[in-house]
Amino acid sequence: MEDVKALTEKLLDTQKNAASVMTAEEIKKADAYSEGYKDFLFRCKTERECVSFAEKAAQANGFVPFDKSKKYAPGDKVYFVNRAKAIVLCIIGKNSLTEGVKIVAAHIDSPRVDLKQNPLYEDNELAYFKTHYYGGIKKYQWTARPLSLHGVVMLKNGEKVEVNIGEDEGDPRFVISDLLPHLARNQMSKKANEVVTGEELNILIGSRPFKSDEGSELVKLNVMSILNEKYGMTNSDFLTAELEAVPAGTVDDIGFDRSMIGGYGHDDRVCSYPALTAMFECENPDNTVLCVLTDKEEIGSEGNTGLKSAYMAYFIADLARMQGIQAHDILSKSECLSADVNAAFDPTFAGVYEKNNASFINKGIVMTKYTGAGGKSGTSDASAEFVSKMRTLFDSNGVIWQAGELGKVDEGGGGTVAKYIANLDVDVVDVGVPVLSMHAPYEVISKIDLFMAHKAFEAFFKS
Repeated sequence: MEDVKALTEKLLDTQKNAASVMTAEEIKKADAYSEGYKDFLFRCKTERECVSFAEKAAQANGFVPFDKSKKYAPGDKVYFVNRAKAIVLCIIGKNSLTEGVKIVAAHIDSPRVDLKQNPLYEDNELAYFKTHYYGGIKKYQWTARPLSLHGVVMLKNGEKVEVNIGEDEGDPRFVISDLLPHLARNQMSKKANEVVTGEELNILIGSRPFKSDEGSELVKLNVMSILNEKYGMTNSDFLTAELEAVPAGTVDDIGFDRSMIGGYGHDDRVCSYPALTAMFECENPDNTVLCVLTDKEEIGSEGNTGLKSAYMAYFIADLARMQGIQAHDILSKSECLSADVNAAFDPTFAGVYEKNNASFINKGIVMTKYTGAGGKSGTSDASAEFVSKMRTLFDSNGVIWQAGELGKVDEGGGGTVAKYIANLDVDVVDVGVPVLSMHAPYEVISKIDLFMAHKAFEAFFKS
């Protein structure tokens, strides 16, 4: 008769901290891999910057712009950029496209604070930008912290000017001011979602008037003068600009053991970077493989750069035409890993998690069968057969993984791009990295979990 310990290990599948089962060499590889990700996360704080990074990296790895009038051979590497905010990378496989394609789709937008179209104003000799927040944020978290400004401005003459202020040494930074505790009795009595309102997320950008001339709004004029000198802007050019305020600062090792990474934008760049690196390590796959880095997930995948649009399906239709087949014949045989994060169990706030079905830091990549809200509203709910197939794939390739849901059933919920890909008749399941403090200006992930994402996506592409 088997003893209790052996039977427990055999039947109960007690999952251990990955660091306790990995070799020292494997942990060293994970730590080394994390350094490239840290650089990516610091340099790519907007979707445009992510696409620019991905395009340059793709070119360095032998990818060329996709030409839908051409025919491609197995092993050929192509990419397509959608409006500078999304990118599709593709390696043509040995098999016919009727065997389907393998897709890893991650999003590269993150919660932030966008400038309004008429943002610049002056009040009591202080200059500000008015903003409109993007995605699900706790507004109070964005006050009293250094911010940088990223984006593009289309000048009246049609010239595009790129803006990145607040990241380099010596750059100025910006801030949303907050009320001092001494005068905040009424503020502190409000609900958390009312402590700071959307219209109070005003970014402080200047305080000195233009020269010593008399007149009104001289601080605003001085700011505009600086922007005109640096970028050639006038006030009306804000109407044709996309400017995003994001947390300024570095990406850091967290903990005495340096086992974690803290920074802005882990959701979902912690999945987009492994998707990219896995793509670059894939050579001559059996099936055609796609890496899709998409925009607008944080606001419901809307618009022509989000996955509610048809750009990915159109790309696959172009591939289909190349082989004289119909796009739906490809899609119905295709498989996708929706590469998105899940909420890591936080012992400090344990009450919102159902511990038996939560994901944990350092227990590997998390497979999320369904997302949505109470009653599984707004989810694709992957089939048992496809989840089983991914389970076998990960186990056979040394990928440490876990299953998890996004909190208790009636506590809240969330969504990913999975349902929009499932709507194309594609088998899809969410696979991503557990994140602490998700959607905060400074999130935390495990280096081991990050590395397991790379291994999972690499195994999927090569399967």
